[in-house]
Amino acid sequence: MANKLTLEQVRTKSANRIAGLSDVQRKAAELLIDFAYACGVPIVITQGLRTIDEQNGLYAQGRTKPGQIVTNARGGYSYHNFGVAIDFALLLPDGKNVSWDMRRDGDGDGIADWDEVVAEAKRIGWNWGGDWRSFKDYPHFEMTFGLATADYRAGKRPSQTQLNASMAKIDTLKSSKTEEDDDEMTTEEKDAFRALQDRVVALESTNKLAKVPAWAEQACVNAKAAGVLDTANDGSYDFYRMITVLDRAGVFGAKGGAA
Repeated sequence: MANKLTLEQVRTKSANRIAGLSDVQRKAAELLIDFAYACGVPIVITQGLRTIDEQNGLYAQGRTKPGQIVTNARGGYSYHNFGVAIDFALLLPDGKNVSWDMRRDGDGDGIADWDEVVAEAKRIGWNWGGDWRSFKDYPHFEMTFGLATADYRAGKRPSQTQLNASMAKIDTLKSSKTEEDDDEMTTEEKDAFRALQDRVVALESTNKLAKVPAWAEQACVNAKAAGVLDTANDGSYDFYRMITVLDRAGVFGAKGGAA
């Protein structure tokens, strides 16, 4: 099923949420949005950078505040607090509502949309919360470079070498996607190609002669007798001309037999 929303519309839905991410994670989030859209699965980033106060508010939910427990992390104990994690949801065709239905197959390709997004995220370098052994967080992706939240709280950050390698990977994937997009025909190009195909068919039909020209009749008889032709009907002018030239060259034999 084709996307009804444009890629730019889908990107805009997540722009504010990913703005506060660290540089590599922001680029990786942008690429995930693009890759998922290319699979026919528009997504929206629902969470990016969270402040300590926001994290504490979420932690209180289901404990000291109404609602269900959604996190085990207090403020400063979530990767979201350091701009290296995102949460996502499936963006529905109306462009307003979202879904966390992990079995949804909105693009009708026989693969759950959620699984397609997870596969693309892992290809980019995100770690998925659905792979955790306990308290699985299915909408969650993080890119931590092996650092614990305690490391981030202590002020540690990935090395420049790690960041450069990750950015290079993202740039390579992005360039590969751009080349694939360039190879695909646009809607206008596809329409022009179909029109050209129709024109070729029309010309071929017009070029066929209603009957064998008198000057080519004997050549066609000789070609049929030699077993070269099954029928001489519906040929073009160039076809009959070629048969006549070959016949005059003696290719079909003087008495209708092959030379």
